[in-house]
Amino acid sequence: MIIRGVDFVKSAVKPAQYPEYDFSEIAFAGRSNVGKSSLINTLISRRDMVKTSSRPGCTQLINFFLINGELSLVDLPGYGYAKVSKKIRAQWQPMVETYVDTRRNLLGLILLMDIRREPGKEELDMVRWLEAKNMPCLLVLTKADKLSKTKQIKQLDSACAAFNRDRNGIILFSAKTRQGRQTIWDEIQNLIDWYQKEE
Repeated sequence: MIIRGVDFVKSAVKPAQYPEYDFSEIAFAGRSNVGKSSLINTLISRRDMVKTSSRPGCTQLINFFLINGELSLVDLPGYGYAKVSKKIRAQWQPMVETYVDTRRNLLGLILLMDIRREPGKEELDMVRWLEAKNMPCLLVLTKADKLSKTKQIKQLDSACAAFNRDRNGIILFSAKTRQGRQTIWDEIQNLIDWYQKEE
């Protein structure tokens, strides 16, 4: 996708605060230190549109961005960071579940995982939950540049086994080298095209 314009729309915590538009929407979820902001910035070819932080767990809002005035990207709050208070951690799941349940223009969710970690219970549970809702979920292993090519494949195969997917069902990504950027955009476009055909 050629990025002509990117606008931060607003932050929200509940449906009444969501933007009132019906553009196709893709959401991004993952642990708070997984590199979610860096991935979105790489996708939209901006350095700091989505704020990155040295302190994981800072993003506790749902942030909406509009791309080229026609596609909405949504940065969901990071989860699983121990130093965030229990009260804030407890708010994450209902906030995200409410968003997925009520957002009619949401086409799919991109779940990010650090390639150096094995998929955890949170990721496995989220994918099962999304599958039960027939919500498309693209899996992305971030920070691929941190591992050798051999170890990348080993971790990819491990994730494929955990989620019962083949290698084409999980994307390796690096914000540093931009590995996987075009593949993610291709998958987003495929999803948009599929929904438009169904309408």
